[in-house]
Amino acid sequence: MVILSLVCIFGDVTAQNLPNVEYKRFHFGFSLGLDILDFGIKNSMKQAPNGAIYQAEVSNLQPGFNVGLIGDVRLCNYLNLRLCPTFYIADRELVYMNDLDNDHYKINVRSTMITVPLLLKYSAVRIKNYGIYVIAGAGVLFDFSHEQENPLLLEYFDYFVEFGVGCTFYTKYFRLSPELKFALGFNNIHMNWKKREKEINGGYLDPEWKPYNDALDKLTSRIFTFALNFE
Repeated sequence: MVILSLVCIFGDVTAQNLPNVEYKRFHFGFSLGLDILDFGIKNSMKQAPNGAIYQAEVSNLQPGFNVGLIGDVRLCNYLNLRLCPTFYIADRELVYMNDLDNDHYKINVRSTMITVPLLLKYSAVRIKNYGIYVIAGAGVLFDFSHEQENPLLLEYFDYFVEFGVGCTFYTKYFRLSPELKFALGFNNIHMNWKKREKEINGGYLDPEWKPYNDALDKLTSRIFTFALNFE
């Protein structure tokens, strides 16, 4: 529906907007978008002091938003290199269950982070005022949300691969590109209990949180993004 709406708004079958703009050596832009953060979860299956084995899963996928910058250099026909630092805010919710009773315990994990991906963009041949493309690359992530009063903390740093697809619409004044992307993190972003004790430096950690930390062996990040790129 978004693509069809843009065709109606920007379509022009008689004239080509911004002719030869894709042959510029350098250009810049910005992006605005919505995102959904997810976890890849590996449970440790450790037995807690009360004899229960806790397991976690993502209960709700909650939308967030993002804003980014785009720096683009043309390498050759149809191939560009892009640096796209992006600021994200979103929440993830984990629910814990155990094998002794039907109790559920929910933890909301907020992320305020910056991703810095370096991407290759391969564009198909432009047809009038439209053109599709695919992107792929890798980057690093820095998470600044560290609320010590939260039962669960994430590591500050992650690295990931990212790939996606988009469609560029050439208007009279700029290029507008709806884009879908998926990023898959590789680092274990779960901050274990021993590291939390070191970070808090003698402060108080609620011992009731420990079983929920010990239940996790590994957390990895997953990011789904829909963005509008203005270039």
